[in-house]
Amino acid sequence: MANQDMKRKAWAAGLILAFFAGWELFCLVTGMSDLVLPRPTQIAEVLVARLPVLWPHILQTLATTMAGFVLGVALGVVLGAFIGVSKVAYDTAYPLLIGFSSIPKVAVVPIFVLWFGSGTVPAILTSLAICFFPIVVNIATGLATTEPELEDVLKALGASKMDILWNVGLPRTMPFLFASLKVAVTYAFVGTVLAETVASNRGIGNVMMSASSNFDVPLVFAGLFILAALGVALYVAFSLVERRVTGWATRKNDLVASAQ
Repeated sequence: MANQDMKRKAWAAGLILAFFAGWELFCLVTGMSDLVLPRPTQIAEVLVARLPVLWPHILQTLATTMAGFVLGVALGVVLGAFIGVSKVAYDTAYPLLIGFSSIPKVAVVPIFVLWFGSGTVPAILTSLAICFFPIVVNIATGLATTEPELEDVLKALGASKMDILWNVGLPRTMPFLFASLKVAVTYAFVGTVLAETVASNRGIGNVMMSASSNFDVPLVFAGLFILAALGVALYVAFSLVERRVTGWATRKNDLVASAQ
């Protein structure tokens, strides 16, 4: 089993390296201008050369994203729990949430700027607005899948609605929560960078906007690589925590894999 995992990971790493090698070779063979598509080696050179300058912007984007993400998770869990346990709340809030989620977030950034001015606050709010909806949906779905028979047994044993929610409902939503966290954290970066390109003078989004106006395409791609790396790192971190917290939910898959 361990050998199979190692082989699978080695193949995945090899394919990723082959992708970048093919990208490099394509640019060299076709003579592609770096104003159109820079080579991976050019992007790496820009990252190494400008990392001291980029580092404060990286920290700014990461801090803003995490602030919006944490607030989005808190809001999403509360709203999801409220909607999941109340049919009236579900019928009332769900259409409003779907309507708000359907609004392109680039349209709300100017509103946040009018309310709070340019800077970090609009970026945090945009990150929150774009990432909390998956949390709400998954928490509500997880609570809705709690078996009525189990609730009836607990009520017969004297458990209150709050006891059922706290001891049964919320623990059962953990797989749904972590699935939504891995999606929401990538959305949070989208919201942050979107706001930074419009209403901030710091952050990777602002760096990319300035670089594009100066036709510094390798720096633009460097910013994309930084955002991708941050997103992958946080995704992996949540995946590791998920395995520790919700291992009970995946043990069936582990048993099947070990049997094979």
